[in-house]
Amino acid sequence: MTGKDIPGLQEARDTIPAGTKINVTFLGNEDLEMRVAAAKAVVEAGFVPVPHLSARRLASREQLAEFLARLQDVGAAESVFAVGGDPAEPEGPFPDALTLIRSGVLQKHGVREVSIAGYPEGHPDIPGDVLWQHLQDKADALKEQGLATVVLTQFAFDTDPVVTWIDAVRARGIDAQIRIGTPGPAGIKRLLNFARRFGIGANAMIVKKYGFSLTNLMGTAGPDRFVSDLAELLAADPVSGDVKLHFYTFGGLKATSEWARDFVASAGEARS
Repeated sequence: MTGKDIPGLQEARDTIPAGTKINVTFLGNEDLEMRVAAAKAVVEAGFVPVPHLSARRLASREQLAEFLARLQDVGAAESVFAVGGDPAEPEGPFPDALTLIRSGVLQKHGVREVSIAGYPEGHPDIPGDVLWQHLQDKADALKEQGLATVVLTQFAFDTDPVVTWIDAVRARGIDAQIRIGTPGPAGIKRLLNFARRFGIGANAMIVKKYGFSLTNLMGTAGPDRFVSDLAELLAADPVSGDVKLHFYTFGGLKATSEWARDFVASAGEARS
């Protein structure tokens, strides 16, 4: 959710299981008060906030410390997501998430768990070998500092590269929980626009596997087929380890939470 999504959170809260992690973004057009208010709303609704720390948007160590202190005041500092961020040039001393993690500021404000980014289908602006080195370095740095690690991925449409990537993560000795990014139900055009923005494969074959067609862009699509196929593949994969889902709520918090509730219910009925 963003700082503007507190009304959407209130609308969706009855369909979200207690204790669910909800990420709170760090957008350039929102300020400290909006970010803290959103994190506080997550706590008060009975969920676990995961505020984003956008390294390249932070102007100073003091700004990072102030943000974390404010989060700590509202009980929202234990879990954070450290990410590089969008600006081409850093606005302060943190050119990337690794520098932020190594700063020593996180532990001073009660941070216990840090999510770091993973890219099963690569990144449009960062070579694959650099992505792997960054992932390894961040995982190692967090382990050295005694902080729990979660690898949170960009969303995907195709299960095959996701499972291949998970196996490659485990082969590097990274045993952290992996949360696979998954779009909640949303308009097909909107999903494809996000896919193009983040360099995610969206050709005809892949989107058909996901469950919609490029020739019919007027409807909505949910991740039913993706989630079912991924669960089946992971169940047969002896090295995948702890893997969960992270929903990108492109179609809204309520639509995503209702989809997840109904999907779990239908899966239970199918097993019985």
